[in-house]
Amino acid sequence: MFEYLIVAVLVLWSAVVVFKKVFPQTANAAFLALSNLCQRLGWHRLATWLKPKMVMGCAGGCGCSSDDSAAAKSKEPIQTVVKWR
Repeated sequence: MFEYLIVAVLVLWSAVVVFKKVFPQTANAAFLALSNLCQRLGWHRLATWLKPKMVMGCAGGCGCSSDDSAAAKSKEPIQTVVKWR
């Protein structure tokens, strides 16, 4: 019976992680709503734990950053040209 509880917790945790990765905006809205509900009920620690973190930059996971100078520094010029025979 204890094994079923462990497996259920692991599956639930995995589902939450995948939900946050696949649907980030929906997950943030859902966790913010849960956080507000917990805050109204007086569960302040749980509310702060559930509240989504504030993001910097575009936060789309596309590789762009809020600092443009880092992107300009990482770009290297092409050194050689490939010649086909």
